[in-house]
Amino acid sequence: MKLKHYSFLPLLLPLISLIFLPSLVSSQACQRACGNLLMKYPFGTGIGCGDPRFQQYVTCDQQTLSLTTHTGSYPITNIDYSNQVIYISDPSMSTCGGCSQPSKGFGLDWDAPFSFTDDNVFTLLDCSTTSSPIFRSNSYNVDNSSAVPLCDKQGAPICSYLYSCRAISMLNLPISTCCVYTPVDLGPSFEFNLQKLQCSSYSAFYSFSGQESNPDNWKYGISLKYKFNVNNDYPKSCADCEKSGGVCGYTGIYNSFICNCLNGVNTTSTCYFVSSFNNGLRLLPLQTGTLLMYLLVWILAMVLL
Repeated sequence: MKLKHYSFLPLLLPLISLIFLPSLVSSQACQRACGNLLMKYPFGTGIGCGDPRFQQYVTCDQQTLSLTTHTGSYPITNIDYSNQVIYISDPSMSTCGGCSQPSKGFGLDWDAPFSFTDDNVFTLLDCSTTSSPIFRSNSYNVDNSSAVPLCDKQGAPICSYLYSCRAISMLNLPISTCCVYTPVDLGPSFEFNLQKLQCSSYSAFYSFSGQESNPDNWKYGISLKYKFNVNNDYPKSCADCEKSGGVCGYTGIYNSFICNCLNGVNTTSTCYFVSSFNNGLRLLPLQTGTLLMYLLVWILAMVLL
């Protein structure tokens, strides 16, 4: 009796295909924009989109991009991808346009992938001149001869301009209750707590817009810089993915690279491969195209056996 010869090659075809062909996984497409803001690496609009380190801090909800810290959630007004800076606003912040909400201050999480830029100017308003710690010495030299101030004396003109704003001047606050806060990165806690500092509100801006004496035109908000990694190198795989029209992301327990393409397909290569693959199969649905790919490889293997 003749024994039939069985080949295990067909059983290995899926594994061989995964090795030699970029993987294709059907997935919900990452959004290319959130509201009017373009979304690029390291930011994303959901799981698998962008760098996982940023996902818990920067989120897109109902087309509004926000930064969330332990002190609150803040709308992101702009992203400068060239200089790696995001700009946020705080609705409770006092500006020349006024302030209708109580403010508790602002702070960054100590492990957040952001830091303050040097352009930020934080001004504390309506501080108690008798009990606020910003008007007292907070440390001394070894000989106890001089104090380290928390307010910048050179910032007096800023206080004068702010207190001349119609919205703030209506409060009739003495200029002595204003303080341009100076601790680097807001001190070791990366925040200022208005209740502890005994101040009613604060104002922050990152540019005079060329008009230092006109606070109505200052750019109010907070600017934060970010880094891609320790060496601040833009990942080449992400650059190639974005050039092909995809959105770079990382997913899974090992944070594996994926490129999300417009048709909702994730690939470990670029969207050029997905486009070529789809064109070759005459734009068949992903499931049908994938089955045909395996079928063609299987037929080829049968012919060679």
